[in-house]
Amino acid sequence: MPRAVRFIPPILLMVTIYLLSSRQNLGTGLGTWDYVLRKLAHMTEYGVLWFLWWWAFRYRYAALAAAITVLYAASDEIHQHFVPTRHGSPIDVLIDSTGIVIAMIIAFRWRDRRTRPTTAATPGTGA
Repeated sequence: MPRAVRFIPPILLMVTIYLLSSRQNLGTGLGTWDYVLRKLAHMTEYGVLWFLWWWAFRYRYAALAAAITVLYAASDEIHQHFVPTRHGSPIDVLIDSTGIVIAMIIAFRWRDRRTRPTTAATPGTGA
């Protein structure tokens, strides 16, 4: 797969986030549940965005992938500041960043589990 092709999924997700942030009202009318579900969705989408950037970098440069994703989260909040009925919030950047950290923990644990040597006894060691 050509390297440039790997950058298409994170860029498409960024475009999707931008388009959704341009909408004036994303509320569902579910009150508190609406708020909680939207924040969980933010954490998830930014966790996925981090993973897609990390994948695009061939599972290297996790910190760079995180920096790109956090900067995009901040720019998204600035963008929302200019959308009628929306507002940008530094708290939302922290919520998005929490999703990134959770995604990193999951990804690194999964990777470590896959690369951990087996604990089977080696022949001739008496174990």
